[in-house]
Amino acid sequence: MDWDLLRVFLAVAEAGSFTRAGETVTLSQSAVSRQIAKLERTLGVSLFHRHPRGLVLTEQGEDFFETVKEMSVKLATAQARINESRDRPEGPLRITTSVAFGSAWLTSRMNEFLTRYPDIAVSLLLVDALELDLSMREAEVAIRFAPQSQPNLIQRRLMSIRYHVFASKEYLKSHGTPKTAADLDGHHLIVYGEETRMPVADMNWLLGAGTATGAKREPALRVNSVYGIYRAVLGGLGIAALPYYMSDDSPELVEVLPELRGPSFDVFFVYPEELRHSRRIDAVRDFLVEAARAEKLHERS
Repeated sequence: MDWDLLRVFLAVAEAGSFTRAGETVTLSQSAVSRQIAKLERTLGVSLFHRHPRGLVLTEQGEDFFETVKEMSVKLATAQARINESRDRPEGPLRITTSVAFGSAWLTSRMNEFLTRYPDIAVSLLLVDALELDLSMREAEVAIRFAPQSQPNLIQRRLMSIRYHVFASKEYLKSHGTPKTAADLDGHHLIVYGEETRMPVADMNWLLGAGTATGAKREPALRVNSVYGIYRAVLGGLGIAALPYYMSDDSPELVEVLPELRGPSFDVFFVYPEELRHSRRIDAVRDFLVEAARAEKLHERS
């Protein structure tokens, strides 16, 4: 069967639209439609229900989609292994992590990595809502903030992250600097929203720091991401707990109450077992471990 037809089918099934699929495979909407019609004639079944709002896979289409997707993953794996047989690490490498960690720490280190390995084409996939599936090759590498339980994944501890207390110079000039944890009663606190996925249970520990047992302060603002909290602190809205990797490049932020130490958690470099001998994986893993050690992130946590 013509792989080009299957490639177009995958794009349509994932996009739910001839037009959006055409943008993925660089074909016109009419060309995509003709390709799907040709594939359906070859198979003798309808693969999609056509609706005004989009396309939905038929039962036969669902079965066919799972098979073709598995074929695509195996083909990509085979191609990657061929690339790995060459002397120098090269080829595409998709790394996924959270928006905050990727934006604040990972991206700023990519220039050095790509200078060292110019033949590796890195794509950073920064997502918070859903974790990409490494077993289905939605990415080759993930940086995750909790141990992974899947048996087909290899993981290595990359660093530890601990939260410390920060405010902007502008805020402290207007509201004063707290000298003790109890002084936080008179300040604007920014914390995580209750619906936020957190790597540890008590990420809003600042609300109870220095208060009577069980008492909790009311925050000035709740935000569902650490990057949003960072921007709010940077804008002078109040005081919040942030990791050092977000404050290091922001000289306008000041650490307050350094004796207060928030919860810590480990960060893991994760990749599929089938890529155990990948030179690209070795290259980026060793680079990131070296970067974390050079910056003494473990000691500073």
